[in-house]
Amino acid sequence: MNNRSASEHNSDSTIGPRSTGGMASEAKSAATANLGNEVPKVFDSEGAIGKQFTKDGAIGSVGQKIGGPLAEDGMIGKRFTEDGAIGGTVQNTLGGHKSQTG
Repeated sequence: MNNRSASEHNSDSTIGPRSTGGMASEAKSAATANLGNEVPKVFDSEGAIGKQFTKDGAIGSVGQKIGGPLAEDGMIGKRFTEDGAIGGTVQNTLGGHKSQTG
């Protein structure tokens, strides 16, 4: 049996380990990592989906590799850039940044 008194244990007066004095609100998790920051919306050219359509993204890079009319400056490809008719409409309608508030 353990004969140590409560004062010999590494704990506060409550049951459990001694607290570090930190606040729970200071701890960052995946759910709270961007709170207070502005992050791009999903369809923004920097967002999770929108960036796939840029010349370096998974979808946009295919047009760049094929080249010709599908390249960024081609007759079709230029319409999908941030300033193009299709890409610009998506950027203006669904793009931009959103504020992460708690």
